[in-house]
Amino acid sequence: MTGKIFFVGSGVFNISYLTLRGYYLLSNAEVVIYDTLIDSSLLELVPVNCLKIYVGKRRGKLSTHQKYINNLLVNHCLLGKKIVRLKGGDPSLFGRLTEEVYALTQANCKYEIIPGISSALAAPVLAGIPITDKKISQCFTILTGHDLTILDWETLARSNTLIILMGIKNLSKIIDKLIINGKSSNESVAIVHNCGSSNQITITGTLKTIVDKIAANYLSPAIIIIGEVVKLRNMPSSSNLPLAGKKVIITRSHESSSQFKFQLQEAGADVITLPLLEILPPSSWERLDGAIQEISSFDWLVLTSANGVKFFMERLHDLGKDIRILNNIKIAVVGKKTADYLKKFYLKPNFIPSDFIADSLVENFPEDINGKKILFPRVETGGRDILLKEFIKKGASITEVPAYQSICPKNIDNEIWKILKNEQVDIITFTSSKIVKHFYHLFKNIFPDSIEEKKILSKLDNVYLACIGPQTSKTCNDLFGRVDVEAKEYTLEGLTNQLIDYFS
Repeated sequence: MTGKIFFVGSGVFNISYLTLRGYYLLSNAEVVIYDTLIDSSLLELVPVNCLKIYVGKRRGKLSTHQKYINNLLVNHCLLGKKIVRLKGGDPSLFGRLTEEVYALTQANCKYEIIPGISSALAAPVLAGIPITDKKISQCFTILTGHDLTILDWETLARSNTLIILMGIKNLSKIIDKLIINGKSSNESVAIVHNCGSSNQITITGTLKTIVDKIAANYLSPAIIIIGEVVKLRNMPSSSNLPLAGKKVIITRSHESSSQFKFQLQEAGADVITLPLLEILPPSSWERLDGAIQEISSFDWLVLTSANGVKFFMERLHDLGKDIRILNNIKIAVVGKKTADYLKKFYLKPNFIPSDFIADSLVENFPEDINGKKILFPRVETGGRDILLKEFIKKGASITEVPAYQSICPKNIDNEIWKILKNEQVDIITFTSSKIVKHFYHLFKNIFPDSIEEKKILSKLDNVYLACIGPQTSKTCNDLFGRVDVEAKEYTLEGLTNQLIDYFS
């Protein structure tokens, strides 16, 4: 068995800066061995059965020994695994890459290095500072602020621009050495903290003033930029994005929220996924199997969600049926996402209501449904019955069968609840009434029974509640007493656009 290690640079602290090659490798990894300074969203890209091993190192904290990391890489490679060694920024820049490569070479293990965007290059740009300038900075020097005794400070003091990683702890000593060796105390300085994240902070000053300016905050991790280019800080940066600085909670599952999450991150948001629906097969396949066996007797197949499409088509395959048995049945779907998911099976719906909601499906149906036989695979319990009732009222013969279950997860990440309890969230998005109900009950349950409901809900007073459509908004209004943002187009893209409009 031949394994291989891929050293992937994750870029700066935002999934948006991952390379396409890195995305592909993470999506197909069997093992991911990852460091501290990465966006946790990257771990959502890996397959469900992928083994994830944390080996982070931080100054002043318990860290993973390098020899242990080397052995992990070698051992998994010799087992024939496809391993992603996920490093922050670029793997070759101050990342102890050579030590790990040497260990692999000694063990005859195959490896490949995939570059990433280093914070040394990204931080100045994201802070609006050009790294070079034709007139005042024809060169720049990248260094670390760990061991100051091995550096040539006389030469460094003459460099147009210095970019220093891991130097905050020794900032005063660095400044002293530069001034002693001829750097003006009025030289411009910028400190960029949490580069690429929605919490990015940039503080500017001079060699004389910068230490006092950051005295109240220990800004780590941070990049130090020293040079006259700091005075040119007027280029557009991520701080101009409409959702910059906003922490947004998505209440969908990891699997169904990736595109939504990416859209919000593109607008500058810091996104946290809080899955409030767990999608499972139905408790029994009997009724769906029976309907599939008689599929030729139906006039229409109605699918109201991507999950309905997924489980119906997978069951069709499991029963050994060819997709061509659907040739003589018309298909109606609700929502763009449902239609897009259907396309994965090379099928195009015959009808999709223009406003993307189930309530208008019957009202705008393209033909008289009196006497028509309709197959409706849907969620097993908890779904709305209005569509069913409207079809029956119009004279249709409808066969409703469970295709999947949608349940509330029993365990929710404690870190997310801590963020909620400490009121560190700006926006919560809801994409169905069921999700609103689950969130309401789970949110109440994290507080002691002695606290009044009014006081519990007041924890959300400064949080914007955003809903995908009118039915979700109605439930949100009933339970929380308000809705702050509602999408005009009832899709995830519509909800993103509405949030951007609102906060612009």
